[in-house]
Amino acid sequence: MIAIVDYGMGNLKSVANAASLLGHKTITTSSVNALKKAKKIIFPGVGHFARAVRELKKRKLFNLIKGKIKDGVPFLGICLGMQLLFEASSEAPGLSGFGVIKGRVKKFKTNNLIIPHMGWNQIKIKKQDSKSPALLKGIKGDNFFYFVHSYYCAPKNKDVILTTTDYGIEFASSIHKDNIWAVQFHAEKSQKLGLKLFNNFLKFC
Repeated sequence: MIAIVDYGMGNLKSVANAASLLGHKTITTSSVNALKKAKKIIFPGVGHFARAVRELKKRKLFNLIKGKIKDGVPFLGICLGMQLLFEASSEAPGLSGFGVIKGRVKKFKTNNLIIPHMGWNQIKIKKQDSKSPALLKGIKGDNFFYFVHSYYCAPKNKDVILTTTDYGIEFASSIHKDNIWAVQFHAEKSQKLGLKLFNNFLKFC
């Protein structure tokens, strides 16, 4: 079973529609029992880091999802779903993320660029190994994806960075480690290339 996590935030319907369009069956759920059975997890995210952590804990999903990731279940995080993988965020001092990726989430500090970073921007492929290219199968290093975010992820270990994007600074726009894949951009809003990325995760990762 492929589970899309419903914790009251994120473009759930858009993600489910993308998977359905590609011929993949998913379940959108906040059920502890359903998520325990999940063979793959997609974690969409929009909104505030602190609210997301609190909602997950309120629904008894925080430790469950963290455990599923540590158990090796393939996981795709989108936008805030990527940021929550890290240890902490400057958006929510004192609150911890899943901590399965070492590093922090930081706020953009640019004098001449509009924040949030919103709209289409290019990716640059940084990582090539036996597993990570699966997510980017058929996707090129100069392709554009759709972004909406004010914070970016700063991994301690640069080896987890799959792609980067330039917006005042060069930041990690996607990461990969073991069974974890995550993207800062909104694949569900990125048209054909977004569908390709979803299909790659659901079929190959």
